[in-house]
Amino acid sequence: MRFLACLVLPLLAACGTEPAGPEGATSVTYSCCEAGDIDRPYQPGQTLTVHWTVESPEQPAVAPPQVELTARLTGPYATTGDLKAAADPGPATFEAAPVRPSGGPDERPVSTIVIGTDAEPGYYNLVTAVVSDGSTVSGASIIRVVAPTT
Repeated sequence: MRFLACLVLPLLAACGTEPAGPEGATSVTYSCCEAGDIDRPYQPGQTLTVHWTVESPEQPAVAPPQVELTARLTGPYATTGDLKAAADPGPATFEAAPVRPSGGPDERPVSTIVIGTDAEPGYYNLVTAVVSDGSTVSGASIIRVVAPTT
């Protein structure tokens, strides 16, 4: 009888209706970026700031996210059509240091890209990526760099 109780009790304990952990808890998600970051011309030597858009879940995540946010600018291209048709990234690349947000509820991460003083005028491809749990979600926007005003 004691042997039977040892087999049956663990099975009954597993049949409870309460979930073992927080079910449906999701993690914070990130996407690029505020319109003001991309909807304006830049000059060589200026800094492009990417303000990441953060969506927090209604319930807190089980564990802080392991996320890396990246941003890079490549170009120049003479027209937006040239940029969209290009198979290569262009001769110039300017990159932001990777950002690893903590996932805090009020955190607003930013990436900064210093556009080189020798950057040629034209259209540049802003490529942003969110790397999480071995997968990458990326996007692109067009940034215009204009000749410096004297």
